[in-house]
Amino acid sequence: MIINEILLISAILLMCAIIFNKIGGKFGVPSLVIFILVGILAGSDGILGIHFENYIFAQFVGIVAISYILFMGGLSVDIKELKPVITEGSILATLGVFATGIIVGICSYFLLDLPLLECMLLGGIISSTDAAAVFGVLRSKSIGLNYNLKPLLEFESGSNDPMAVFLTLGIIGLISGELNGAELIFDFFKQMFLGISFGYLIAKGTSWIINKIRLEYDSLYVVITLACVLFTYSSITLIGGNGFIGVYVCGLAMASMRFVNKKTLIKFHDAVAWLMQIIMFLILGLLVNFKDGFAYTKQAFLIALILTFIARPIAVFATTFPFKRSFKEKLMISWVGLRGAAPIVLATFPLTANIPHAMEIFNIVFFVVIISVLLQGTTIPYIAKKLAVDSPLEINHNNVLEYEDKDNKNQMIEFTVADKAEAAGKQLYELNLPQGALVSLIYKKGEYIIPTGSTEIEPCDVLFILMDRTKEAEVREIICKTIS
Repeated sequence: MIINEILLISAILLMCAIIFNKIGGKFGVPSLVIFILVGILAGSDGILGIHFENYIFAQFVGIVAISYILFMGGLSVDIKELKPVITEGSILATLGVFATGIIVGICSYFLLDLPLLECMLLGGIISSTDAAAVFGVLRSKSIGLNYNLKPLLEFESGSNDPMAVFLTLGIIGLISGELNGAELIFDFFKQMFLGISFGYLIAKGTSWIINKIRLEYDSLYVVITLACVLFTYSSITLIGGNGFIGVYVCGLAMASMRFVNKKTLIKFHDAVAWLMQIIMFLILGLLVNFKDGFAYTKQAFLIALILTFIARPIAVFATTFPFKRSFKEKLMISWVGLRGAAPIVLATFPLTANIPHAMEIFNIVFFVVIISVLLQGTTIPYIAKKLAVDSPLEINHNNVLEYEDKDNKNQMIEFTVADKAEAAGKQLYELNLPQGALVSLIYKKGEYIIPTGSTEIEPCDVLFILMDRTKEAEVREIICKTIS
């Protein structure tokens, strides 16, 4: 009976989170806040009165959720847009995060009645911007930003969690006496090297498996990528690397590769990332004791202001100094320093490690996140417009006309694969057909089949391709070219 009740409550909470998110979206309230508030309302201080204090389970769910969110963040990146900002983003994600954590830690020492190392731990926990928050706000609001700002901010948020994890675990090690300064520096470079290198290798291996295994059911390719994320994080972590940077690099690498059912898999992982966000934020909302934590709102508010108006801007201006960025662009980068679920998940590490004042740190972090998302997340479109760095997303009327005129612009053309055609023996995705050419049907061995990316092209196959007529010569060259 208890199991049925848990399932029923879980279903209700998920539906409520989605419905309230739809309502909140009309008023510009970020998804993260809505999901956490639903968790709070269901928690011990809320309507349902669910008592939940399992920090280890919350940490586990958070790690899994962040892994899938980071993987999707990498997988959905446009590599062409990313290349111009990868160096700048990498510096922001490392030195920028480090500088932010140090400044917040020092300022916290003068605000809180805590030892210096514990204040530095607080700074480390909230030092990174959150991928789920940044992706959610920038994409759900369909915000257009000029000057490569959007890919830069998304890349930074997706790749800076490892530095925050390193700072958090490193300072915990210093407090507990398990690490010293020299070991901390060596451990950082080891984690980054293993995370990046093995993340890329696993991506190569996963793409190879997807292309070569030729499964009977296309839905099973989804299972491969689901397992890939868990394998990447866990295996890299077990060998001493940073699992978070590993899954993000894995997603980034796969974004640049060609493999079967790529578009379908990206859509699926987008849904998984949303589900992970909802579950993670609901659990974190259940976890917080709102009444007890309310006593720390004054400290949290001051630290949030320091983070937003002092630490983040100083870190951004200092680390982007070598790059040709205008003052307004740097201000915009500073403002999109959203904190989210990652800091709250990291705040559970001191609790499970029995660090002194861990609960105080957790409550402060929680309220800093809420303040950050409400203050910054709701005002990003306004700030972008005021700084004149926005790029309004307009309806492309040409596209509408093209769609309405598709009977005249597009046509279905048959192509027969010759015996010695270069296309013979390849899977459909390997043909690399141009944008606007869709293989709708294939006549193969006396029957018509609806193809997938893994369908193998054979001699005498007849391909029915719906295409823009301007692409006909290019498609014919690909399909009909014979081996000389």
